[in-house]
Amino acid sequence: MDDEQKKQQEDWLNSRKHRLPSFTEVLSRRTRPPVDLFMFYLFLQREGAEDILDFWLDVQQHENLCRAYFKDVRKSGRTIKDDWPQYWDYARRRGSIYGTVVGLQPGAPKRSTTSTADLLSDQEKQPLAAASDEKHGGERSTSPPSRTPGLEKERIASASPPTADYDPPRSTTPFSLSGRTPTFFMRRASRAPTIIPRSAAITRMDLIASAERIFYRYLCPPNTVNSPENHEIYLPPALRIHSFPLNSTQEPKTQNELNLLAQIPDMFHAQKEYCFRAMEQDAFPRFLRAKAFGNLTPLSALVRLVIGLIILWIGLAVGFSLIFLDVQPKSKRFFLFLPFTFAILFLISHQYELDPILVFFGQSESTPFHTLTIREPYVKKLLLGRAVWVTTLVALCSTALTLIFWAVPGHRL
Repeated sequence: MDDEQKKQQEDWLNSRKHRLPSFTEVLSRRTRPPVDLFMFYLFLQREGAEDILDFWLDVQQHENLCRAYFKDVRKSGRTIKDDWPQYWDYARRRGSIYGTVVGLQPGAPKRSTTSTADLLSDQEKQPLAAASDEKHGGERSTSPPSRTPGLEKERIASASPPTADYDPPRSTTPFSLSGRTPTFFMRRASRAPTIIPRSAAITRMDLIASAERIFYRYLCPPNTVNSPENHEIYLPPALRIHSFPLNSTQEPKTQNELNLLAQIPDMFHAQKEYCFRAMEQDAFPRFLRAKAFGNLTPLSALVRLVIGLIILWIGLAVGFSLIFLDVQPKSKRFFLFLPFTFAILFLISHQYELDPILVFFGQSESTPFHTLTIREPYVKKLLLGRAVWVTTLVALCSTALTLIFWAVPGHRL
């Protein structure tokens, strides 16, 4: 078995030398800069859409927390059926992503969506949890502010579309978020997820607290909870959750509350899968185009455009001055090669969003004017090829422009 796993690992490493990474590999932190999870988060942050990745990572941690709870129950010698009969009945009727963990029979119903956790190996799941902890880090936060009792009674725990009386403005796609603007330098405060020390026993109240924080951070409309950490992500109407009827400060006692508690482990799975597909089909291809075929951030490319136009204007002004003043010897015009080279280098770097000098030094920008080393083999190969092409193009254009100004006969005005 070890030899087979080692062979599979070698085959995977060899295949990575000839292809770009998949989205699952990026999320499982099996890739290296500039196409790793950190760079993908910065890419989404520039577009003002990092909440989607935050939500996915937090739900992944929530599911890992539930999975750890089920494993602890089984290690104690009890069965899930005896420890949590409401969840057992719910999982048998509706299906659950924790089927193998809780001990359901192979013939039990399955969820309508495929879990992204099922796409990952056990070795890949551990870095995912570590990624969420490392990115968010921090102490266990307090519960959200207490809610008005009268308003709470009006809420219904359902994922159905809201009534006509309550229809707040929402985004139309996951990556066209209302009220958000892309940022280059501004960073928001870190949102610490539910952190349960592994030395302590995980309880169902911990699961409620984890789900409650996710709901009030990502799924609750901004005008409902007055908190700077709250920002609703886009979800299609069929997947929206409009209320969270449980409270992390009060243990469920009634039969209705116990039945609702049984839905907590799988509560955000469909929403998590939607966000995964949205990022995989929309943001991730653009991320690969930006980082596997270029090494500049948009702001840095824009700065190069401005500098290139200024240098080009200076070069043209000097060139025409040498012509119309008929400066001798004529060979002095060859010094125009310097401003023309820098001007065209900056302009073409903006066009391709690639700086060949940085590529030759093995560097790629993470944030404007801050670089890191390119460590992904295939990406390095792609960028080197494009850097050679850009360098050739710059040399040809600079040489042609210099020769044109050299060949024009001088005429003093």
